[in-house]
Amino acid sequence: MVREKIMYSQIDSNKRKTVFLVTIFLILIIALGWFFGVYIGYGYEIFIFAIIFSISTSLFSYYKGDKIALMSTGAKEIKKDDNPYVYRMVENLCITAGVQTPRVHIIDSPALNAFATGRDPEHSSIALTTGIIEALENEELEGVIAHELSHVKNYDIRLMTIVVVLVGMISLVADMFFRARLFGGGRKSNSNNNSGGIIMIIGLVLLILSPIIAELIKLAISRKREFLADASGALLTRYPEGLAKALEKISNSDVPLARANSATAHLFISNPFKKKGFSKFFSTHPPAEERIKALRGM
Repeated sequence: MVREKIMYSQIDSNKRKTVFLVTIFLILIIALGWFFGVYIGYGYEIFIFAIIFSISTSLFSYYKGDKIALMSTGAKEIKKDDNPYVYRMVENLCITAGVQTPRVHIIDSPALNAFATGRDPEHSSIALTTGIIEALENEELEGVIAHELSHVKNYDIRLMTIVVVLVGMISLVADMFFRARLFGGGRKSNSNNNSGGIIMIIGLVLLILSPIIAELIKLAISRKREFLADASGALLTRYPEGLAKALEKISNSDVPLARANSATAHLFISNPFKKKGFSKFFSTHPPAEERIKALRGM
């Protein structure tokens, strides 16, 4: 009963965060469009474009963000006949979890990693690397898949998938406005050097701050989701040690995922870059040691 309350609380929280994130994105892009188009004098066309761009990008991230994530990692969808071992394992865990079987994808990579994506349990996908399938024992791989199914059931996937597109667009828009100032000014800026200087400074600040903003947005998703998915996954398999051993093997592997990028890194069960040291403070993943300790304490 307590576990169900926590799960439903997480689902509600993820839905609220999704609405909040999309709203902030809409406000940011429309505000930039108004500033450059109306206030500075680039024309109302820029303002209208900003409105259309922000709405279309938000819709695209909601409906197609999962395809972008899968495509960027080189994941290929499989059917049951392609890999019966993995597919049946996913199917059996879905029956236990009471969720629809997601589309199953394989990433041809020796790295040990996996992720889930989609907008809801009915439109979800799970991707596993060939490396993790080969390296883990049956119970360990079950633990990893159960962890990813927990992300699906808790609606973590919707929030994490939308972040992939929106975070990338923040950097793109900042770069676009900065270049627009370099290669052509607005009507007001052409007659007012002070105005032009202000635009240049704003564009430069946005260009510098956009990666930081992107990281803060990803961190806002909260590392707690990984602990909850670990716990939910362990309860699904009834064998916490399976996932604990899997996390040990994953953390001990130093093979990075070749096609990983900063926009999709937060989707994976483990940091795909395998970076350590100071960068761990800005990681969206909690330390593996803490996760393993929590699992073994269940």
